[in-house]
Parts: sequence; C-alpha cells; structure tokens
Amino acid sequence: MRARWLTALALAAAGCAQAASGEKIGSVDTAFQWIGRDHDIIVEAYDDPAVQGVTCYVSRARIGGIKGTLGLAEDRAEASIACRQVGPIGFPKPPLRQQEEVFSERMSLLFKRLRIVRMVDAQRNTLVYLTYSDKLIDGSPQNSVTAVPVDRATPIPVKP
Repeated sequence: MRARWLTALALAAAGCAQAASGEKIGSVDTAFQWIGRDHDIIVEAYDDPAVQGVTCYVSRARIGGIKGTLGLAEDRAEASIACRQVGPIGFPKPPLRQQEEVFSERMSLLFKRLRIVRMVDAQRNTLVYLTYSDKLIDGSPQNSVTAVPVDRATPIPVKP
C-alpha cells in the first residue's frame, strides 16, 4: 500500500515538474567554469495552456560551476519575457481569470521560483504577461512585462 502511494506521489511530482518547465530553445555561455557547466543565459518557450496560439519566450541567467551542475546554486532573480502570437488565437476553456499564474518553475533548491502571470486588459482586448522571481524571505523587484493584442473579432472571454 505504501509503495503504491509513494509511486503515485512520484509520478504526480514528475508530471507537475514537466508541465512547469519550458522547452529549451537555446543558450549562450557567459563565463567559463573549470569544473561543472559554464554560467549561461538560457532561452525557453512556454505555450500558454489556456490560450491557443500564444507562446512566451523567457531568458534567464543560470549559474554554473559545481553548485550549478548539482542543482544547488541559486540563480539570479532576473528574467526577460516576450510573448507572441504564433498561430490563430483561441480559447478552448473559456473564460479566463482576470489575473492568473500560468507558469512557475523552481530556480533554486528551496524557495526561489520563476513565475509568469497572465493578466487580461479587456478594454484593449490584450493579454499581458508579467515575469518575476520570488523568494520566501525578501522577494524581488526584478520583472519584465510583454503584451499580446488579440484581434477585436475574437473578444477575450473573462470571468466576471
């Protein structure tokens, strides 16, 4: 019984981790490290799970060296985001919330997470995406924002 429960928990955790991580598009080295991987900037793509045809591209620094290679380093709380229409925009599960976290990915072993929040600007029929990193103790004012206008012929369905 306990083994089944642990297996189910491990599968659920693996599924959550996979859903949260982006598709790696590429990276560039920023500093050579003698041991472990180099420091780099990674670019990942995240498809909005509630909006067809919108992909967000996020770039962020990743610490290398021994700690970075082992997953023990705390990456810097800096990221940049650019979301674009990559196909016809659709809303398969309407309506959207006015503001909703759509992606979250761990950036350190314990508390820091990269977060992407979608906001709806109904007046301008635009989707606004904000990325930031938080930390349990002191948070981070570092952030980046981008917007995807939606054709007026396709109004954004928003929960009242």
